[in-house]
Amino acid sequence: MIITHRTHARIGLAGNPSDGFGGKTITTQIAEFSASVQIWESPSVEMIPHPVHDPFSFETLEEMYQTAQVDGYYGGTRLIYASCKRFYQYCVEHDIPLRDANFTIRYDTDIPRQVGLGGSSAIVVSALRCLMEFYEVTDEDIPRELQPALALSVEQDELEIRAGLQDRVAQIYGGLVYMDFSPDYMEKHGHGIYENMPLELLPELYLAHIPHSTTTSGKAHNLVHYRFQNGHPEVVEAMRRFASYADEAREALEEGDHERLARIMDANFDLRREIYGDEVIGEQNLEMVSMAREFGLPAKFTGSGGAITGILWPDSPFEEIEEAFAERGYHFMRATPTRSV
Repeated sequence: MIITHRTHARIGLAGNPSDGFGGKTITTQIAEFSASVQIWESPSVEMIPHPVHDPFSFETLEEMYQTAQVDGYYGGTRLIYASCKRFYQYCVEHDIPLRDANFTIRYDTDIPRQVGLGGSSAIVVSALRCLMEFYEVTDEDIPRELQPALALSVEQDELEIRAGLQDRVAQIYGGLVYMDFSPDYMEKHGHGIYENMPLELLPELYLAHIPHSTTTSGKAHNLVHYRFQNGHPEVVEAMRRFASYADEAREALEEGDHERLARIMDANFDLRREIYGDEVIGEQNLEMVSMAREFGLPAKFTGSGGAITGILWPDSPFEEIEEAFAERGYHFMRATPTRSV
């Protein structure tokens, strides 16, 4: 029997990047992109490299270079490897018995890489779900509120990739999620406050992204993390304001006030630009935001850069906007809120 788990991409609607600074955020999954993992019993443990994202044969040295630029080393295989290792380690450390069985595991994904859509976390979350089902480990064994931290540890501890909890919470809880990472609460409980909200509260959304980006969240956040940890007043205040945007966005959604939500989205990006600076934000990101706003659309990052999102108004000229973005080399599409199943 083959066990399959699929996890959708996610987009941050308000509050980010304060999720990595003890703040709050609101995030939703979207149907347009996803990652899936399959696992089945076999005589030995085997991880199957992806034929596209994990190639080990190239026509030329230049092709190898270009592939490494886009997919990094080993593509998603290292995520699968680290997920298996971390899952086993967690079960041993917490006295969770595992049945005597080996497996073969493989993944697939169409989530654009390094554009802030939760592509790597989607692979990890799908892998952990497969491993839990395969070994009959339940939410009682690993409580759902602790699963995001386990997923984060795969990248953060095993692969030394700087990341935050937002993506993992969104993809484990599914759909539209409000998150509060208040340090005092997290220190006391070992997790944040994670609450699902009805998807029906959301207006129609759009997504625009760069086809290929080499931006990583770690690189984008390093200097700001340093300033935050050293109590830089401007950064500390900015993170407080980011968190307040999540609370304000929640109120706007619950009241059906999409105009207010649009203003919050714009303010979220403008504050980010102020704190991070144009060099870190990047020319292409600034151009996408500018283009969206010229068409009357609010615009903010979905994550750490490479993709933007906002409200797509009912009277927005979709085809005209899509064509304008395509002429500049960007993808523009509708974003459909969904839940991973």
